[in-house]
Formats: sequence, C-alpha cells, structure tokens
Amino acid sequence: CAVKAAQVLSEIAKNEEMKKPCIEADLVPTLIPLLESTDQEMLLHAGRAIGRICYDNRDLQEELVKAGVIASLVRILTDYAESEPLVHVDLLALCNLADLDTAKEALSKTKVAEQLVKQLRRAENHERLEIVFEVLQALAENDALKVQLVEAGVQEVLSEILLRLQGSSQAEDTCIVKAASDLIVSLLLGDPNSLGQLIFLASYECNTIRLLISESGFLKTGKKNLGLIFPMINGNCVRMVQLGVIHQLLDLLEKHVEGGDVSVQHAALSALRNLAIPVVNKVQMLEEGVAERIQALLKSEMPPVQFKLLGTLRMLADGQADAAEILGQDPMLLNRVVQWCNVNDHTGIHGEANRLLASILRHNRSQEVVKAIQKAQGVKHLVSMTTSEHAAMQNEALNALAIASAIDLETLAESFKESQLVQSLHKLLQDDNTSPEVKYNSMGLLCSLLNSGDLRQEIEEDKIKETLEQLCSHSNANVVKEAVTTLQVLRGET
Repeated sequence: CAVKAAQVLSEIAKNEEMKKPCIEADLVPTLIPLLESTDQEMLLHAGRAIGRICYDNRDLQEELVKAGVIASLVRILTDYAESEPLVHVDLLALCNLADLDTAKEALSKTKVAEQLVKQLRRAENHERLEIVFEVLQALAENDALKVQLVEAGVQEVLSEILLRLQGSSQAEDTCIVKAASDLIVSLLLGDPNSLGQLIFLASYECNTIRLLISESGFLKTGKKNLGLIFPMINGNCVRMVQLGVIHQLLDLLEKHVEGGDVSVQHAALSALRNLAIPVVNKVQMLEEGVAERIQALLKSEMPPVQFKLLGTLRMLADGQADAAEILGQDPMLLNRVVQWCNVNDHTGIHGEANRLLASILRHNRSQEVVKAIQKAQGVKHLVSMTTSEHAAMQNEALNALAIASAIDLETLAESFKESQLVQSLHKLLQDDNTSPEVKYNSMGLLCSLLNSGDLRQEIEEDKIKETLEQLCSHSNANVVKEAVTTLQVLRGET
C-alpha cells in the first residue's frame, strides 16, 4: 500500500491548509527513505509529496538537505533521465532547494552539472527549459559548480539554443533567450581565474559572443550585461577582435545613433573600450576604422554615452601616434571635445574630455595636430588641467603641453600667455602639497617654455628663479636634479 499512500499524501499536500498537519505528523522524515526506491511510481508520488509539503518552508528544506536528499535527487535524475514525469518532479525539487548554500555545497560533490546539461540539451518545450535554467541560475552562484557546468559543456548547449532561437519574435522564445543570456553572464561573473575554460565562450567560431551582441541576443532583454561581460575577458580580447566582434559592436552602435537605446550605446562602448586595452588590438581597431565609425556618436546629448565615447577614444589613442594624428586632425571631433571640456555640471565628462585632449597631444608627433588643437581653443583647457585636484591628470596635462611645446612652441606661445601658464606652473612649484612628480614635470615644461623670448620674460618677471633655488634643497632627489637643470637653462648655462 506504500505507493498508494504516497499518492494520497501528494494529493493532500496540494492543499495549503493540509501542509501543517503533514509536518506535525512527521510525514517528511517518513517519506525521505522512499526516495531510495527502485519503483518509479513510488519515486514519483513520494517526490511530489515531499516537494509540496516543503515548498516555501526554508527550515524543512534545510532538514531535507541534512537528511541527504540531494544525493537521492541526483541519483534519480541520473537513473531515470528518460522518464519525463520523474525528471519534472526532480527538477522542481532541485529548483526549490538550489537557493540554499547547504544544497549548493552538497550538489558540488555530485555529478549534477553533467545531468542538468544533459536535460538542457534534450528539453523539447519552453516549460522544461525554464525549469532547467532556473536551477542552473541558482547553481551558477557557486564557483565550484560553475567550473563543473563548463566541464559538462553548458556553453555549447547555450550557444545552440541562442542560434536556434535567433531572430524569433515569439514571447516564449524571447524569455528563453533572456534566461540563456542571463545564465551566461552569471557564469562569467566572479573569479575569472577559476573560469578559464568558460571565459571564451565559443572559441570554435565565437557564435555565442556574436549572438549576445546582436539585436536578437540578450541586448534586447539584458543590455546592461554587455558591459559586464567584456571586463571579464581581457585575456581573450585579442582573439575576439581577430574573430570580428568589433564589427558586430560597431553595427549595433550605428543602428542606435539616431534616437536609439542609450543603454545599448553605453554597453557597446564599454565593450569597445575594454577590447581596445591590448596594444595589438588598438592597431587592428584603427586599421578597421573604429575611430572614424564611433565618431558618429559625437552628436549624442546623453551624458552616459558622451562619457563612454570619450573614454573609448582615449583608450584607442593611448600609445598610438597614428591614432593621435587621426583624432587630432579632425576639426569636428576637436570642437566637440572642447565643448565637453566646458561642461562643469558633469565632472566625469569634463575630466574625460580634458584627458582625451592631453592624450592626443602626448602621443602625437605632428605639428598639424598641435595647430588643430590650438585652433579649436583646446590649449586653455589643458593649462587649466595642470591645476586639477588629481595628480594623474596634472601630470598628463604637463607632459602633453611639454611635448606640444617641443613640437611647435611658436604656435602655442600666445595661448600660454593668455591662459597664464607660467603663473600656474609657479604656483605648483611653490605649493608644498604638490607631489614631487608634478613639480618635476612642471620644471620640464618650464625648460621648454624658456625657448620662447616672451615666455622667458614672463618666467623672469614672475621670479620663478627664487623658487627653483629653494627646490634645490627639496627632499626628493629627482626634484632637486630637475631644479638644478632648469636653473642652468634659465641662466643660459646649457
């Protein structure tokens, strides 16, 4: 009669009011041993009864885990993988328990990942897919289970599902695409060192990455996650650029330039910026016209897009003279960047715009670029940047102005006088709070300025010589050395 009794209990437990009497009668501990049965009907009814009694009862669920029910559930999933009713009940049970840390720990010691990937592969309807995804999403919060899922080939199945549903407008398919995409993101987040095999999801053709970036991928339903994925995969950025991911991103950006989705633009630019970090990628991205194509976003009035655009362009120019020359000779770009230098109500955009100007000057070797920035009235912003509260930005500005002065001081001299560069440098040298590196770079710039008669006169009139003499006894050896050198140049000794 045990099978019939279990069936009766599973029906009784459907009623919310009957759960408490079932618990008080200690039916759960009585039912748990039945999960070791080899009778499929017994397993079905006992599993349903336990699941219904323990549903939404965390204390009882913890007791189930302690009683070893996890091992039984995985065994059932393994032994009866072809039994639709048993698999359904089993998956529901795992779904209810998987949020528990104790359950995850217990599951990590089993081969549940292998069985779940198998069920994901053979699922033929949306309901089954959704249940499996829900279980997998919970398990993906555990690092050990993440690795097991990858080893079981979950990334290949996810790629197949996304490819199969690509372009579908059915609401049910959209839900599955979102679930698959969210799972990919969950698998990517966390400690990348423990996820080496997952980080490059579709190494055979990069199909999954392409789909995630496409309109039919999870940008449609989970746009913010694109920006999260790419910082996790810096080690594979070179491979991804080689596989053409850049063009996917650029195509997407261009679709959304005119009245498009701001979050898509922001996410795609975040991805481009991270892909532009490796030097070899900068070269390839520039050769493929990335700098020109993303300039279409210059007209954007959305601060998040402006900020990311500036950061992406700066990353492309970093260390690349060719990029600096391309960007530094584009009047429309320079005029827009100078406009953003004037934005005081958004410090992020203001700072990035100044840093982009500095980067273009620092990495270029062209007199034409210096003249273009001068014409766009960008010099005064770089002079102002030398007094930034951030030492890193001060140094970027000082180095940029020193390089520009070495290239074409004659073009810049008048702007330096109007923006009172000499006076700003003197204040930096006098201020005890100025970092040694900023003092050092300030004197380096002064040495360049001394090549202009008018600026030399300003330096002499501002009595910077006395300040330099004081710096000859500074506690920092580099500052002392540069002070001595600058004094020698000022006196005409070298």
